[in-house]
Amino acid sequence: MQGVRYIMANSPEAEYEPGSRGLVLRNLKGIRSKRDMDHAEIEALVRVQELYLEQIGPDTVITAEMVCRMHREWLGDIYSWAGRYRTVDMSKGGFTWPPAMLVEQNMAFIERETFKVKTPCRPGPIERVAQDMAEVHAELLLVHPFREGNGRLARWVADIMALQAGYPMPVHRFTGRGSEAEKKRYLSAVKRGYQKDYEALAVFFAETIELGRAGD
Repeated sequence: MQGVRYIMANSPEAEYEPGSRGLVLRNLKGIRSKRDMDHAEIEALVRVQELYLEQIGPDTVITAEMVCRMHREWLGDIYSWAGRYRTVDMSKGGFTWPPAMLVEQNMAFIERETFKVKTPCRPGPIERVAQDMAEVHAELLLVHPFREGNGRLARWVADIMALQAGYPMPVHRFTGRGSEAEKKRYLSAVKRGYQKDYEALAVFFAETIELGRAGD
């Protein structure tokens, strides 16, 4: 992930694949091309998401252990540290996430104060469901528990919540025409969520649900 600064260079998580020009993390498959790695990660994510559709039901409570398991089952064949909390401090674009030494403590806190309150996500008006999704999403991303894949994992959790509430799979407009503007809007909403202002992110998730409805 370009543009992200990693501290604690002695950590295995801070290493890049030799010959990748610092673009690809050291991995179990020896992949050096960023394009190939992007493809491998997406392919693995689609595969494991399909499996989870059969494992997670309307009464499933999201937990810290479950989040770690999801990450491990997604990226475990690619990175040796998949499913384990990061040991590197991270910053991007002038924003620094909470230090790695606090990740376990912070995950325990949001499990108690957010996951157990907002999940399982019960059926209800789209505005309330989107608000719950936004709160869980922002709080999980603020902790930034893993070395890589935090955004996609947090969106996966949001998708699970929408399905639990009886809505179709949300559709994110992150590819194709207008995708760059949509990504910027999403990232801006996430940053507001870090300040516990979830309104913009709730609007974003409500729109993804409506798009899912339209294509259902």
